[in-house]
Amino acid sequence: MTGWRPALARSVVLRHDRVRRTDLLVLPERVVVLNGRAADILRLCDGHRQVGEIVDELAERFPGAPVADEVPRFLNQVCGEGWLR
Repeated sequence: MTGWRPALARSVVLRHDRVRRTDLLVLPERVVVLNGRAADILRLCDGHRQVGEIVDELAERFPGAPVADEVPRFLNQVCGEGWLR
């Protein structure tokens, strides 16, 4: 994963639903409601930032949160789902 610059897969769109006040991932034939800080993480997956840079930025935003362990794990999981490239 060293050097990986995650980005949303081409068929995936991150949207905010104002009516439900929640963030969604819109995929072909499926919508995923994002919980917690998942949208904050995925918004940083722009194909330019490496995983370490994403972790650093989130660590600044959320001091004391275990982002160094949880963010790479989350990114690997959603990559396995096909949401990231």
